[in-house]
Amino acid sequence: MTGSKGWTGAAAAGAGVTALAAYDLLQKRHSILRRYPVVGHLRYVLEDLRPELQQYFIERDWDGRPFDRNTRSVVYERAKGIHGEKSFGTERDVNEVGYEYLVHSVAPVEPPDEPARVQVGGPDCTRPYSMALMNVSAMSFGSLSANAIRALNKGAAMGGFAHDTGEGGLSAYHLEHGGDIVWELGTGYFGARTKDGGFDPDTFADKAAHDAVKLVSLKLSQGAKPGIGGVLPAKKVTKEIAEVRQVPQGEKCVSPPAHRVFSTPTELVEFVARMRELSGGKPAGFKLCVGSRLDVLAICKAILEVGTAPDFIIVDGSEGGTGAAPLEFEDHVGMPLTHGLMTVHNALVGAGLRDRVKVGASGKVAQGNDIVKRLVQGADYTNSARAMMMAAGCIQAQRCSTDTCPSGVATQDPRRARALDVGDKSERVRRYQEATVAEAMQLMAAMGVRSPDQLSPFHLRRNITETEARSYAELYDWLEPGQLLQDAPESWAADWRLASADSFAPHASPTRL
Repeated sequence: MTGSKGWTGAAAAGAGVTALAAYDLLQKRHSILRRYPVVGHLRYVLEDLRPELQQYFIERDWDGRPFDRNTRSVVYERAKGIHGEKSFGTERDVNEVGYEYLVHSVAPVEPPDEPARVQVGGPDCTRPYSMALMNVSAMSFGSLSANAIRALNKGAAMGGFAHDTGEGGLSAYHLEHGGDIVWELGTGYFGARTKDGGFDPDTFADKAAHDAVKLVSLKLSQGAKPGIGGVLPAKKVTKEIAEVRQVPQGEKCVSPPAHRVFSTPTELVEFVARMRELSGGKPAGFKLCVGSRLDVLAICKAILEVGTAPDFIIVDGSEGGTGAAPLEFEDHVGMPLTHGLMTVHNALVGAGLRDRVKVGASGKVAQGNDIVKRLVQGADYTNSARAMMMAAGCIQAQRCSTDTCPSGVATQDPRRARALDVGDKSERVRRYQEATVAEAMQLMAAMGVRSPDQLSPFHLRRNITETEARSYAELYDWLEPGQLLQDAPESWAADWRLASADSFAPHASPTRL
């Protein structure tokens, strides 16, 4: 029996499978194969069968809605160093209502030798920072694994861009590879927290003094779930996470919906100024998903009254992603990035403050055209979370809150986290960011400009009917510097009058939020 051809063949097949399994476990390029040797090859077979099966197996967004197949392909290809030309043109219906496009020039120019950067730091900042056009958006240690944080930070260090910690605290993994850090504090003040959950200025000052921390940021709200705090399930609150966040181990970690350190626009501006002082003069700002124009105008009035301004404001769009949020909040609360971004930009311009405050944009920023579009709409730079996760190996399995992430990105299970090789994935993060920013610079060159400050609302157009398109300059109001202080236009006058530096609540029913 043992000498028969059947047994010999079975033994050979078994040896082959064992050898393949050993190779899969030892290789470092594919997280899925490291976690699921042999059977993980099925995923790559399905990828080879694209596009016929892609819509059923691998093009689902985190919230279950169809995700742009081309965007997903671009992220993975750039991360892997694959040149991304595509045959047979666009798959979009360019005549559909709502379709947007950038306006190219009949006289394009050569892009500059180096991509543009943005100097963040107003007149009260003594240690300004040169920000890249695309950076790693806020994602916390706890939501992400230690290896994912390492890969993102090492990629940022190699590529010269910034890495936002998210509200989960400043961990050793954020500092291990020396990437530039934006340390974000949320309503839980994790990492700079008193025993009763308040803000600890001494701990904050000590950690903010680290050379890797380049900016400090206060999170007011997140685009995917504005108005509620973040949640880290109990199973993900390990001993290490508990120590970083200064919370009990094994208990669900819930951020309060609102801050203790301020309750009025004036107090917000004053606290941001205090953060800058405690950090030794580093740029300080805040992140929010815009709820109403009235809130933004109230903050502008507070800046004018206090006499100091945040060095930056990050606008998070309601379309932004998250590992865990109620579906009602994801789909029905918060202002989309386009409207929130233009609201903040115009309010700052109209209040005569735009030259003191840099504006960042986050919310489904994945490709070069996304960067350019947000620059046209008023941003100075962009942040990306979902695409950076994909570059680090995320396959959008939608298991972020279950601790069973198959690629090792969003888990605290050490066996699963092992699947993510830091060396390989950090290089992918670097390549992805570099290629995407380069494409943004190439797009601007095709539009006839060599730097973001040459872009204008005329460079972005939208189909308003199947036969007519208009530019953003025609579709929206764009305020002149100081216009709100002198003679506010009718469309802004009522809200400007109602906004108060002493309260986020309107004094009367506004005509327009």
